[in-house]
Amino acid sequence: MNYLTCEVWQVMDALLLLCVLLVALPNVAVVESRKAPVLDYFEYCAMSCRAYSASLEEFGGVGDGTTLNTGAFQAAIDHLSQYASSGGSQLYVPPGRWLTGSFNLTSHFTLFLHKDAVILGSQDENDWPVIDPLPSYGRGRDTQGGRFSSLIFGTNLTDVIITGNNGTLDGQGDLWWQKFRKGELNYTRPYLIEIMYSDNVQISNLTLVNSPSWNVHPVYSSNVVVQGVTILAPVTSPNTDGINPDSCTNTRIEDCYIVSGDDCVAVKSGWDEYGIAYGMPTKQLVIRRLTCISPFSAVIALGSEMSGGIQDVRAEDIVAINSESGVRIKTAVGRGGYVKDIYVRRMTMKTMKWAFWMTGNYGSHADDKYDPNALPVIQNINYRDMVAENVTMAARLEGISGDPFTGICISNVTIQMAKKAKKVPWTCTDIDGISSDVTPAPCNLLPEQGEEKIGACTFPEESLPIEDIQVQTCTYSRNL
Repeated sequence: MNYLTCEVWQVMDALLLLCVLLVALPNVAVVESRKAPVLDYFEYCAMSCRAYSASLEEFGGVGDGTTLNTGAFQAAIDHLSQYASSGGSQLYVPPGRWLTGSFNLTSHFTLFLHKDAVILGSQDENDWPVIDPLPSYGRGRDTQGGRFSSLIFGTNLTDVIITGNNGTLDGQGDLWWQKFRKGELNYTRPYLIEIMYSDNVQISNLTLVNSPSWNVHPVYSSNVVVQGVTILAPVTSPNTDGINPDSCTNTRIEDCYIVSGDDCVAVKSGWDEYGIAYGMPTKQLVIRRLTCISPFSAVIALGSEMSGGIQDVRAEDIVAINSESGVRIKTAVGRGGYVKDIYVRRMTMKTMKWAFWMTGNYGSHADDKYDPNALPVIQNINYRDMVAENVTMAARLEGISGDPFTGICISNVTIQMAKKAKKVPWTCTDIDGISSDVTPAPCNLLPEQGEEKIGACTFPEESLPIEDIQVQTCTYSRNL
């Protein structure tokens, strides 16, 4: 049998992404798993390969959609953890519908989902352990106090991979959304994947649907790659953010397709006084070849929880469709921190409320103990080489009185306004910057510099270390 190289898999992933774009998805439904042969050997692409392998069925897993498999997942992972120092291990999830509560990963480990494998999140709160709030947030996002552990969770790990050939994680989020809207939750809703305090993380070639809340949340981690992930949620589902790098260094998000009820990518680093005290920024972040549909939120959001700082974000080759805003900076008095050295280029936007949005009065504080003198610093924001059509308003840029957002640069941007567009396409307060070759003409606070300054908005030429991480061809064969 001939097996595809990693390069061919990457081409196929790109073709799959284009195919998905042809389908409108007002609601998300997971198709029943098709019967497929259980594989004893296959190849796949990953940052690290493993010496030992096992299948979930070997630990009593039953993929009938009703049997609870939390114990089988945890028993398999606990057993495989003994190989962490001798080549690492991988757990294969075969075709089936695998109902489970939250389970924890281990180091030097790969979780691999067959294309017809569906991991189903339990709808029984008792299957989700309650853990402490994040120290940089001080409380849960939904409620005061603790939060439910994520479906797939890991902390203090090294070299962990969650991948497959487009297998599915289904959070069965509707029950959670209903409880959230009715105020019936005692703890913050779980995410689908959360990896904390970890290094060398790969999340790739998966489909995530119907998350109870955020989908992918790497936090306090470094050297993270999220690649080839499809994320689907009803556009009215609450807080179903796509990918939220949070106080992370060296992160790469690429080749992802997201339909979301909230921001497709939300860059974060802690909330008010808790984030300031924790002091861990998100920096050296690459976002590229992202396609997003989010009618009520942003394609890329910076904040609003940005109190530890956000710096050196590079986004390029982004497609935004029917979304509220292309790039949004969200902050407020009391946040402190900074958002600086932001670079976005080659973005295509179709049917938008705003192309650009900056908000200095976002509010939504963790508690009433925030410092009103903690003012955020927003500077060196660069947008270039973009086109947009059917846009209601070109930009809404609102800094903070006495704390203006500075160093804003917008160049080579053409925005075609909608038939029922706002009469004034730009509104600007408490900002400072320049523009070059922008249509329609920006506000006076972004004075036109002429076409000769079209390159004024920079984009770094040197690569970041995370861009140099490569995948290799790995194999799975049953050997336990």
